Amino acid sequence: MQRYLVGGAVRDALLGQPVTDRDWVIVGATPEALTARGYTPVGRDFPVFLHPETREEHALARTERKSGRGYHGFVFHTGAEVSLEDDLVRRDLTVNAIAQAEDGRIVDPHGGRADLEARVLRHVSPAFVEDPVRLLRLARYYARFAPLGFTVADETMALLRTLVANGEVDHLVPERVWAETERALMHAEPQLFFYLLRECGALARLFPELDALFGVPQPVRHHPEIDSGVHTLLVLAQAACAGADLDARYAALCHDYGKAATPRARLPGHHGHEEAGVPLAQACSKRLGVPRALRDAARLTARWHTHVHRLYELRPATVLALFEGIDAFRRPERLETLLHVCEADVRGRLGFERRAYGQADRARAAFAAARAITAKPLADQGLAGPEIGEALRRQRIAAIAETLSDRLDRDA
Repeated sequence: MQRYLVGGAVRDALLGQPVTDRDWVIVGATPEALTARGYTPVGRDFPVFLHPETREEHALARTERKSGRGYHGFVFHTGAEVSLEDDLVRRDLTVNAIAQAEDGRIVDPHGGRADLEARVLRHVSPAFVEDPVRLLRLARYYARFAPLGFTVADETMALLRTLVANGEVDHLVPERVWAETERALMHAEPQLFFYLLRECGALARLFPELDALFGVPQPVRHHPEIDSGVHTLLVLAQAACAGADLDARYAALCHDYGKAATPRARLPGHHGHEEAGVPLAQACSKRLGVPRALRDAARLTARWHTHVHRLYELRPATVLALFEGIDAFRRPERLETLLHVCEADVRGRLGFERRAYGQADRARAAFAAARAITAKPLADQGLAGPEIGEALRRQRIAAIAETLSDRLDRDA
């Protein structure tokens, strides 16, 4: 029995990157032998075990054979006779097909180290096209490593297009699409994930709402980049640059979906794209199985983001309607998510990257003033039922009006 450190841990160590997860392959053993040594079986699809002390994952070396469509369409074989080389050849990229023995010796049968030095993401074998998840993983790796100078090999890009053309990508289960997307969104340059999907044709299959934005014009005065799809990914890039959380990054991705529904005769204007974007954001979230909090962030951002942009023009009652529309009095974090996206929305335009966005602080001040008005003092005055609601609304509008007026005076 021999064990080897494999995959991302070896790759990242050779790149001088932090190593967070360590995965191992065991050669020359059986499930029974590992169990006898105290390893805990945890794998559902193939034998994976937790080390009795470190709790790190150890998988038996295995081979695989395509037996059907999609990620689950494989038959795996493990056995003491399966070699390390047999295991490595089934991996996706050469940079992930490097192993390290316990004595430090590197096993690199597919030129992974050379590709690391050349900054190239390249498939190991033509079997790459058998698993559509590899397309998503490669797009995520590209988003992570392109800032380090990595590119995708031309022949590997051709295989990505084959995965789309032969319909394999259509068999991706939503859970896997979202799992890879969620991880990609939290990279420093998440927009690259979607650009690569678009380059190989997969974006139209996996994110049709986003893909539909490309080629849709916007007024050049407000959007020097013109293209709605380009703008959306610039917004996502700005959200990531500001360190936004996952809710805001996903909402940034979905915020302008409604622009693809604008009738041709109205272009390049997009009056009403906010309401039009709500069902599209909902459809995308439902299809991918996005968590509820993120669904709500995307839906509410699509509906209300232009209200925040126009905060200097809105009546106090409309500002209150904005706060109530996102349920900010019960969920104040929703306002922060919305403001983060709105700031990224303004800066996600060519030449606007450093533009000031006073609406965010203005909205926070107005909300703080409105939130300070509560129902209890009104009830103490003897009001009841609908009277409390109406009085609360009047006082909150007055507080918002006073705050906005004060800020206007200070800004002047």
